Formats: sequence, C-alpha cells, structure tokens
Amino acid sequence: MFLQLAHTKTLIFQESKKFTLECYRITKDFPPDEKFAMVQQIRRAALSVHLNIAEGCSRKSGSERKRFFEISGGSVI
Repeated sequence: MFLQLAHTKTLIFQESKKFTLECYRITKDFPPDEKFAMVQQIRRAALSVHLNIAEGCSRKSGSERKRFFEISGGSVI
C-alpha cells in the first residue's frame, strides 16, 4: 500500500529514526521552563538529522548527497 523507498532500509536511516525518537522521549521530561527553548531546539535538530539523511539518499549526484549528509552531521553536533 505504501511506497517502499530504498533509503528506509539503510542502517543510518533506521538509526537516525531511533535517535530522533529518543530525543523526543528525553526532552519530554525536561523542566517546564525549558519547554519552549531548549526542548524545541533539540527536537528540531534531531528531526533535521533524519530528514536530511532521507533527502540526501534521494539525490542522484554524489556531491549533492554528500552535502545533505554533512548538514545532517552538523545537526547532530
């Protein structure tokens, strides 16, 4: 029923999904005064890692792919 894309089977994509979910789980328990500052920044960065890996996998050129993976790495840091 759903479109099966090759990048969803890669280890890095699966690990980035786990990373994103773990970041969401951990930030859920942050103090209320951090809810709209640190929590949102961490969640956006974690999701950016996952989405940039997915977009990088869809690129035809090696240099374009590499650039998306570099952006993803920057979001981890």
